[in-house]
Amino acid sequence: MTVRGWWSAMWPTRRSRALDISLAVSVAAFDAVWLLLATQRFWLPPWEVSAASAVLGLALVFRRRHPVELALFSLVFSPPTGGGGISVLIMLYSLGAYAASRRTVVTIAIAGYVTFLIFPGPTATSEPFFIQAVTGVAFTAPPVLLGLYMGARKQLFASLQERAERLEREQHLLAERARGEERTRIAREMHDVVANRVSVMVVHAGALKAVALRDPARAAETATVIGDMGRQALEELRQVIGVLRQGEEALPQSSPTLSEIRELIGQSSAAGLGVEILVRGEERPMPAAVGRALYRLVQEALTNVHKHAGDADTAVELALTPEAIEVEIRNEPPRAGPRHGLPSGGNGLLGLRERVTGLGGSFDAGPCGRGGFRVRARLPLPAS
Repeated sequence: MTVRGWWSAMWPTRRSRALDISLAVSVAAFDAVWLLLATQRFWLPPWEVSAASAVLGLALVFRRRHPVELALFSLVFSPPTGGGGISVLIMLYSLGAYAASRRTVVTIAIAGYVTFLIFPGPTATSEPFFIQAVTGVAFTAPPVLLGLYMGARKQLFASLQERAERLEREQHLLAERARGEERTRIAREMHDVVANRVSVMVVHAGALKAVALRDPARAAETATVIGDMGRQALEELRQVIGVLRQGEEALPQSSPTLSEIRELIGQSSAAGLGVEILVRGEERPMPAAVGRALYRLVQEALTNVHKHAGDADTAVELALTPEAIEVEIRNEPPRAGPRHGLPSGGNGLLGLRERVTGLGGSFDAGPCGRGGFRVRARLPLPAS
């Protein structure tokens, strides 16, 4: 370890370094002068006792890093020499405050108490043993107990600070995760609102270009459909922006109905896609979340048919039961392939899976038959 590393390990802050050095110098000077001028005499000459007191005082610079070693040093050095006064009290306090093991603190404190009884000093040999025992307790116990209290208090503050930092880190991670989930949700909503609508509008625009000269009436009808779909896209986009500003309560509380799904299928039919719908079961109002998910399922599946299968025959089958709604969108192999060159981001099916599983349902999509494709999902209904 370098000198700088040893210095930093000894004192974690400048304040603690200044406190320990100034305390050691002050206590060493005070004990040395006080015992040099004291009328009480020990076994050694006064100047030797004063020197021993100065050594014990200066040793206080190690009280934070080596409290146990310092206490053992004072236990061995102080009684025979008679040195130390205030320094021994501070060493006992530091032992309780900075030692890692309470058992070690108690053991050394008891050993110090016994040593005090064995070496009471030349003038204390005439005193009764009871007085010596009480004096030893009064000299040893208060600094040790105060040190134990301050050490426990310091550990409590450190644990609370560590807990606060850990909670702050966890909160930061949760916030990052929430932001990631929100970005995913926003991307999914934008894909549903913009990509699907615009894709079908591009299909209609291609049809409009094909019939503009030979069938003006059909061209006007197609232009009207494009305008209606553009207004619908703007309305849905406004709802998504409202959700971003105000939260989920900005979503319309009404649920998409089967008539709106039929209208969606009709728009694809008007764009030249041969699509049929088959509904089994009794039609009834659906919860808003289930209705939106069902609408997006049909919308995304039909958009994918426009993108990847051109004018392939498509079937939409709905099975309505009291427990769940089962939907299957299946298309045949494309006749001539897609003609519109629509881009694909690859996130549509992933977004559908997230929607369905978020409602507790099941989702499956993949090739079927002779080159066709199938999207199948089950949306559970809440018990009435």
